[in-house]
Amino acid sequence: MLIEQSAYTNRWRRVSPAAKGTFSLCGMIAAYAAAAPTTACGVAAILCAVTVLGAGIPPVRYLRVAAPALLFLAVSVLSLAVSLKIGATAGDLSLHLARTELERVAHVCGRSLGGLAALLFLALTTPLSDIISLLRRCKLPDTLLDLMTLCYRTLFVLSETVHETITAQSARMGHATMTRSLRSLGGMIANLSVQVWQRSQALHLAALARNNDGALRFLEPDYPDSPRAISLAVISGLALIIMAVSLP
Repeated sequence: MLIEQSAYTNRWRRVSPAAKGTFSLCGMIAAYAAAAPTTACGVAAILCAVTVLGAGIPPVRYLRVAAPALLFLAVSVLSLAVSLKIGATAGDLSLHLARTELERVAHVCGRSLGGLAALLFLALTTPLSDIISLLRRCKLPDTLLDLMTLCYRTLFVLSETVHETITAQSARMGHATMTRSLRSLGGMIANLSVQVWQRSQALHLAALARNNDGALRFLEPDYPDSPRAISLAVISGLALIIMAVSLP
């Protein structure tokens, strides 16, 4: 929920999603086009600074959101940099640092950091409803966007249900001991499984009642400064790409 809190409370909430999407896309292109790992890391640093300083995202919240992806990236980079060598005899295993691949690993890591920073810029500054509206204008399939909308709504419903269930169990001392905690966890999983099935059936009946006629539509807010914001995003994004390509 940290992503949604940032998306609705940042300074650029009322900036056109098209402008933020354009700048995010240019950031990913710049990170991929960077000729050196240091340049790609520089692109990532610029995107992080724009997100934190420009949009006003708290640094601690930014790090908390990025932590799972950074952990996955660290494990991936470690697996690429270290090779496992199996000897001729049974049980003869050894780890070796692939020195010849370090430059390539660093390049992959820099590009990944740049792509992550670009995606976090869009996710932390733009609510998912606005992103879905932007994707709809980009002519993505309505079925895919409807599934995104339903999954987005279901996540919040299930999160609220989990919170209420844990509160009720704690009030009845359901987490006083390890045995009670395991029993409460099992009861919560069983309850959620039934609720998910019931809600899916209700959504299916609702779709049948409207004959699946058309896509799910929502009111979109107006962005009066949209042309100016898009122009600034294009200029900034192109400058970022040129910097990434020109620097050695």
